[in-house]
Amino acid sequence: MGRRLVALWAVLLVGLLAPVPASAQDAKPQGATLRIGLQQQIDSLNPFLGYTLAATDIFRAIYPTLTTYSADDFSVQPELAEKWETSPDKLTWTFHIRPGVKWSDGQPVTARDAAYTYNRMMTDPAASTANGNFVENFDTVTAPDDGTLVIRTKTPQATMLAIDAPIVPEHVWSKVTNVEEFTNDQMPVVGSGPFVLTGYRTEQDVTLTANPDFWRGAPKVAELQFIQFKNSDAAVQALRKGDVDLVQKLTPAQFDALAGESDIKQVKGQGRRFFELILNPGASNSNNEPIGTGHPALKDVRVRQAIDHAIDRQALVDRVMGGYADVGGGYLPPIFSDYRWNPPQPRGFDLAEANRMLDEAGYQRGPDGVRRTPQGEPLDFDFVLHGSRSEDNQVGEFVKRWLDELGIRVELQPVSDNQLNDRTTAGDFDMVISGWSANPDPDYVLRLQTCGARPSPDGGGNTDTFLCDKQYDELYNRQLGEFDKAARVDLVNQAQARFYDQAAGLILFYQNSLEAYRTDRYAGFTLQPKDNGVIVAQQGYWGYLGAEPTEEAISGSSGTDYSTVAWVLGGAVVLVGVVVALVIVRRRATADTRE
Repeated sequence: MGRRLVALWAVLLVGLLAPVPASAQDAKPQGATLRIGLQQQIDSLNPFLGYTLAATDIFRAIYPTLTTYSADDFSVQPELAEKWETSPDKLTWTFHIRPGVKWSDGQPVTARDAAYTYNRMMTDPAASTANGNFVENFDTVTAPDDGTLVIRTKTPQATMLAIDAPIVPEHVWSKVTNVEEFTNDQMPVVGSGPFVLTGYRTEQDVTLTANPDFWRGAPKVAELQFIQFKNSDAAVQALRKGDVDLVQKLTPAQFDALAGESDIKQVKGQGRRFFELILNPGASNSNNEPIGTGHPALKDVRVRQAIDHAIDRQALVDRVMGGYADVGGGYLPPIFSDYRWNPPQPRGFDLAEANRMLDEAGYQRGPDGVRRTPQGEPLDFDFVLHGSRSEDNQVGEFVKRWLDELGIRVELQPVSDNQLNDRTTAGDFDMVISGWSANPDPDYVLRLQTCGARPSPDGGGNTDTFLCDKQYDELYNRQLGEFDKAARVDLVNQAQARFYDQAAGLILFYQNSLEAYRTDRYAGFTLQPKDNGVIVAQQGYWGYLGAEPTEEAISGSSGTDYSTVAWVLGGAVVLVGVVVALVIVRRRATADTRE
């Protein structure tokens, strides 16, 4: 490394380690700042594109939806639409928009904004990326006046009060010609929720400022700051030091270690998320054209079911999750008890049965002990994991060991969150860890397993397992049009049974939500649901809107821009990345000179 490069590296290192002086920081609003440790990459700030938990949590704080879910019990309640009615044939829905609601730039929020949003999703494939399933069955959406939104559906749709798609301001987004390339990071971002997006530094932090004109009333905190960490250990260290106020997605070991710590309160609640192992069933796009790199043996449902028999879910709950999870079974998590389903005859942990099934299916062991397809290809699977999550890596090690007992060789491939998302949506995996947060209405996650959720040749789509099964699709479509609650529950349960039988997605467990916050800075938060609920990643903005700062939080206690420190605490890999980047730049420059 040359002397000039070393000097440049040293300057960058000092800059990274030094706190940002107050004069260099943006002006902070007066009042409390709620600092949240974020451990997931944000895939996009564009509400038409972003679908990770980190992104949707932010969208709920800045964009309106027609309805929302009660903080008490997840029941539907009015939000932007203050009331509604439907025609006798259940095809026409009329929503009456709440008067007096304004965008953060002062423009009124009207029915025309909602109509624009839904029509953009209906006509622009890129705009349907994250939430296209909500409008897939819409025929027309009109706004006869500023206060009235009329949606006509092609067939009766029982989910009309569960349209969780963010509504955007027409006067801003109508100027966006290419949704797919629009980053939505020109600050401030126009919204109408309890907070306004005012700052973003890639892979460092996201800042939201309280909206004093929010129709429910201004939040009690002046600002939210989501500070990104490279791993959860760094986030917990920051919580202990008082450099962040709230941390979610704690590991069981971290959660237990915080017991009895001064000024820290633990929060444990039922999660609405399932932890899933996807087995590539033969990825294809919406034209039924094969895509990706999935192993051909996994197209065989007998192989997938045998693998399921080789997984000890109780061991994963006990030894990976420390008991902070429920054993997986049905597709939907138990927090939504109405749609809870468990297989009447589950595929239990049985290595002997798994081996018997593979023998019977013709996958014989070779001289090296590895099974082969009838065509002679070894069962050698790539297993893609979130590299930053300890539970992924622990699950991977257990599964690798169990499958070795079957004569299946597994290579663990830990990658970043965004790389995992990219590989999953491209079908570039044999096995991959996944998981989704379900909504009180199960339609969104049910739709992920349909043929229609697969990507088109030009992109778009939002599938989970690439499952395309006619029987599942029929059950999905029937539940979508069923307004009788008991009948709909029965159809949803039948769909879950079919999904379980196909074994493309193995629900391993439903993890508890483990959080902790600083009691010296916050006296409490609104939980959802109120019994056994959590603060972050709820169905709504309740946790942030109801945050109760202490006098210490309001007066302020630190002038350090902690986001810079958090970036460093993420590990030496950041600094190595800087050096590597500089070396690459230098090599490219040399190559360019030669050219």
